Amino acid sequence: MREVDMATFSAAHADGATVIDVREPVEYVGGHVPGARCIPLGHLPTSIRDLPRRGTVYVICASGNRSQVGAELLERAGIDARSVAGGTAAWARAGRSLTQGSRA
Repeated sequence: MREVDMATFSAAHADGATVIDVREPVEYVGGHVPGARCIPLGHLPTSIRDLPRRGTVYVICASGNRSQVGAELLERAGIDARSVAGGTAAWARAGRSLTQGSRA
């Protein structure tokens, strides 16, 4: 599993990268990276078939711990996945906007 820094993730996000937020729904609705899809870590194994097989999938959580586990799981399934170092907290600290509610 590879981890990317916030600058790398921000550039990929701006280019329309696939982003999976592995936090629980209650955390996600409180504020998430715009466009991120909520798939809680515990549901990730059963959602793998719905993820793109081409391109890189960026996995994010609150601080970077759960996203590492999620990215490792996706890599074992043959998906090119990266964990976002620092998670949603680092995104917000960098002055980036968060989306509130259940919409991506």
